[in-house]
Amino acid sequence: MSAVATPGRTSSPQREGSGPSKARKSKAGWNLLGLLVFVTAGFPVYWMLNTAFKPAKDAIDPDPSLLPTGLTLDNFRRALDIADFWGPVGRSLIVSLAVVVIGVAVGLLAALAISRFAFRGRKIVIVGILAVQMVPLVAMIIPVFLLLNDLDQYDKLSGLIITYLTFILPFTVWTLRGFIVNIPRELEEAAMVDGCSRTGAFVRVVFPLLAPGMVATSVYGFIQAWNEYIYALMLMSQKNQTATVWLGNFTTKHGTEYAPMMAGSTMMAVPIVVLFLIVQRKMAAGLTAGAVKG
Repeated sequence: MSAVATPGRTSSPQREGSGPSKARKSKAGWNLLGLLVFVTAGFPVYWMLNTAFKPAKDAIDPDPSLLPTGLTLDNFRRALDIADFWGPVGRSLIVSLAVVVIGVAVGLLAALAISRFAFRGRKIVIVGILAVQMVPLVAMIIPVFLLLNDLDQYDKLSGLIITYLTFILPFTVWTLRGFIVNIPRELEEAAMVDGCSRTGAFVRVVFPLLAPGMVATSVYGFIQAWNEYIYALMLMSQKNQTATVWLGNFTTKHGTEYAPMMAGSTMMAVPIVVLFLIVQRKMAAGLTAGAVKG
């Protein structure tokens, strides 16, 4: 019997040691993959900043250096001198903020109706929202142009806001619907039992839990409106251009001024970064986990 037990005792440490070893290898593999994704996604941003602060002659060097050889602010001065900067940025801010405010307000009401109320044609509305998101934006340029021209909204910020809402609002409705569906109905019912009306239950219970979803949706809508180029180019004249179209001023018949363009891109990225830093704590999901014991 001792001969039988001895192999079992000697083989047990090997089996026990194989678990942590595999776990360490798996963790190292995931860390390596995460590092690869980070480098791949972050390198364009690094290269933009590197080009923005390097001398203009180094930006067109056929053998560029990965590390900055010199820092200068001349590219930012050149970017501000080429064309008016604050005008396009101000118009982009107005359009983006208006799209976010209107889109979230209307989208929240629509998402609430779809997720909490049963009505005739509800499934058709949901399918229609998904179908609208599948239509390429380029395919709608000519109809949108003709429609805005008939409504006397061509070359107006209000017309651009309406246009952006057509493709941002469906996403907003669909995303907020997902957040509302994940909030248990029992929370509203408990509040109504305690004396709240349906509106009061929504404002006091559901709305605070929905805040992270609204913030995440708002950030997405702001980024989409801020970075949109095709419609801003086609629907707005030179005097009413937005920030993305303003970047086109760096490409002329004599070539492209890459260093000032990267400086302009860096300045355009600042509002997005600031917005994200302000709302990053709210962009967390799962606040309703465990709110109701099942």
